[in-house]
Amino acid sequence: MPSATDHCTPSAIIEVPPHTTPELNHVLKHDSSILALIVSKDSIYAGTQDGEIVVWSLDTFQQTNRIQAHKRSVMCLFLSEDASLLFSSASDPIVNVWCPRTMSRLCEIYSTQDSFGDIFSVAYSAQHDTVYYGAQNTSIQWVGLRDPARRVQHDCPDHPDRRNHRFFDSRAAGGTSTPRPTDERYDRIPQSHMVLETDRRAYKLFAHFGYVYCMLMTKGATAFADSEEDVLISGGGEGAIKVWKLGGQGVGPDGIDKGLEQIMKLGEDDLESVMSLAIDGSFLYSGKLRGVVELWDLDTKQRLRVIKDHKGDIMSLSMGWGYLWSTGSNGTSSKHSTVHYENYQPNSYQNVSQKYQCLTQWRAHDGKILASAVAEHQGNLLYITGANDNNLAVWVVENPPQTEQEKPEENEDMMISSLREFVSYKTISSKPEFAEDCRRGATFLRTLFRKLGGDVEMLSTDNNRHPVVFAKFNGKLEPKENRKRILFYGHYDVVPAGATEGKWNTDPFQLKGTNGYLYGRGVSDNKGPVVAALYAVTDLMQAKSLDSDIIFLIEGEEESGSRGFQETIRRNKERIGHIDYILLANSYWLNDEIPCLTYGLRGVLHATVCVQSKSPDLHSGVDGSCMVNEPVTDLTMLISKLKGPRNRILLPGFYDGVLPLTPEEDSRYNDIIAVLMAQNSQGIPTSSLRGSLMARWREPNLTIHGFKTSGAEEGSLVSSHASAHISFRLVPGQEVGDVINSLTTYLDEKFAELESDNTLTVKINNQAEPWLGDTDNHVFRTLEEAIIKAWAPLFDVGTGRDTETANGNDAKPRKPLYIREGGSIPAIRFLEKEFDAPAAHLPCGQASDSAHLDNERLRVINLLKSREIFGFVFGKL
Repeated sequence: MPSATDHCTPSAIIEVPPHTTPELNHVLKHDSSILALIVSKDSIYAGTQDGEIVVWSLDTFQQTNRIQAHKRSVMCLFLSEDASLLFSSASDPIVNVWCPRTMSRLCEIYSTQDSFGDIFSVAYSAQHDTVYYGAQNTSIQWVGLRDPARRVQHDCPDHPDRRNHRFFDSRAAGGTSTPRPTDERYDRIPQSHMVLETDRRAYKLFAHFGYVYCMLMTKGATAFADSEEDVLISGGGEGAIKVWKLGGQGVGPDGIDKGLEQIMKLGEDDLESVMSLAIDGSFLYSGKLRGVVELWDLDTKQRLRVIKDHKGDIMSLSMGWGYLWSTGSNGTSSKHSTVHYENYQPNSYQNVSQKYQCLTQWRAHDGKILASAVAEHQGNLLYITGANDNNLAVWVVENPPQTEQEKPEENEDMMISSLREFVSYKTISSKPEFAEDCRRGATFLRTLFRKLGGDVEMLSTDNNRHPVVFAKFNGKLEPKENRKRILFYGHYDVVPAGATEGKWNTDPFQLKGTNGYLYGRGVSDNKGPVVAALYAVTDLMQAKSLDSDIIFLIEGEEESGSRGFQETIRRNKERIGHIDYILLANSYWLNDEIPCLTYGLRGVLHATVCVQSKSPDLHSGVDGSCMVNEPVTDLTMLISKLKGPRNRILLPGFYDGVLPLTPEEDSRYNDIIAVLMAQNSQGIPTSSLRGSLMARWREPNLTIHGFKTSGAEEGSLVSSHASAHISFRLVPGQEVGDVINSLTTYLDEKFAELESDNTLTVKINNQAEPWLGDTDNHVFRTLEEAIIKAWAPLFDVGTGRDTETANGNDAKPRKPLYIREGGSIPAIRFLEKEFDAPAAHLPCGQASDSAHLDNERLRVINLLKSREIFGFVFGKL
């Protein structure tokens, strides 16, 4: 998807305020062209070239449904005025009626007339409960949805699936017929509840002298029809537009049902096909071939304006918020001003010419834009385009001026835009060259907290690097002593993205929305969860429901071992005050479907073991002998004594503190294994899955990361210096201090056995204690309740399992999985000890979020649900 760049210059006749190009908000990708679009108040419906209808949520941009709707390309979608019925037509002779909520097929409609070929357009009149469709054979046909006389059996011999086709069923020499084309996708088209056959007389042949490309249903659009009367407008391949009166009764001398009567024709048969229509009161816009838009006045039948809009054909038009939106087959979209005339004069063409303006035009797709729609959702104005580049693009339109009463709540519009700006800061704590970016990121966060009502300070660290952002939101409960104080811990720093350069599909520091996910470095770890927690607090404040004090401590060096964090917190402990509960959100679900709660983390200990010679680097040929103790040899022998067979760590008493497996935890593993086995496509044995999880979560480990030596890596030197970087992953029950003492004592003893004249040093670089939460405490129970409340209707999406018991009256919402993690978060156990408060850990993202990897992402629905969960927990604790 190319970036949007303005290149349309408004007419110089009149000064027009500058208009910005809509901002690309989200891209929804499919695997075939988008041919048709319609939008309800909460969903986007797209018809595709391979005959599917795909549904996305406007809240989350998550795909909510995908069905095989037709055997051929879906050419048109139409939504009834009350959004209770969805109609689709295609390059097959069937019109389908769907329930937009469930996408069940309510009805299929066919004609006994020769309407093979594309059915380009469909429309529905609720006033007459009648469906109209325009076909490639120049006809418009119609049928009443509740006409009992038109109802037939599913196996009716006249049905297009069963009638003889004059090509495919023709018999060649020898009496054989050409096999009909078939596809396994056809079997996936849902069975319809009802079949309707269009009456042979409900048929207007040569409604146009060309294909009936487009239709729209409107009410009272012309002086020739009653103001409350439904009217059908159609555009054809010959270049004409026709207006039809609906609902006439009886059959005329020609044997045609008078349910459709032409009352107006606009335009000439110039063969410049009318591909799209849009209406604004009594003004009608038609999009034609070669980039032409025509403006018609339905009251006077006059063509007021001809606009050369795009270099390609005008495949779709939309009206929204006083603007005309058009798309071209060359991939561009345009926004035009429109003019309303209360006292229109027939000779006012010049006035229209002066006032009608192109405000902005931009390249929206790398392909032909074939469909578009407009929508208003949660205070945003959305313009949506679909193209044959297989993409559906959602653009945010700059809001027109609003009154104070009309303005949406500020927090509903700001969360993702705040996250977008937050992600743009390259807050890479491990690289000194990004120190200024880290400071800017911290400053942005301070400004955002302050803007949303927090009292904010920057707490300087001892190493004078990246500050801790300390923010406090005061609850309303009085007296003050009765308020609970909840601490949310997070971090604003991220790991580098350059290590995976070339593998990112987008700029890692520019938030990009695609198929219901937000992509960018830090969006999942940990900027998205921090922003979700912040906006959860603002929700409570705006609702006047925040009773507790909420404290944020957001550090800038978590990805670098939380250097200086503990000292900073201890130095400012009185300023922070007492804490009742601790929350953090810095890991992920076990899979992509079931929400989790994390109750255990491994600790970590990083150390450098160094052997140093008194001599400088020596030449192995001149000085290498049994009289020289080589540091590399000493170090190799020493490191080899740390681990034995099957990775057994040989430090004395190393495993003494490891906690035994309790029956309750054993039961949790059974729940987890049951979930994993249901998704196990590789046939891994249950015992292997269980053993792998237990090894990762509740068994300690030692890793040797690498060696460094002095001198050239290749050559004949005896290095005077050799060091190895090692790390331990520790589990609850093991104390970091005890492991450090054991490590240094053990290495000293083993080094003494070497009788070397070299010097051994052991340097502790970084450490973090393991953590095991109490899953029975109040904060975990509250989190569990919040997760069930937020996620229960969406558990196991696509599997049909949304309860612990699939059937019966005892069915209840599935609880989240309680899991442990193999990774470490240095701050969590420290904060528990320092404030004598229990901590709980809410994973916000999915297992596939790729934190620390290329294309890191967070699902939009996970961001929104995290905000909802935090709001519940902050309110209830």
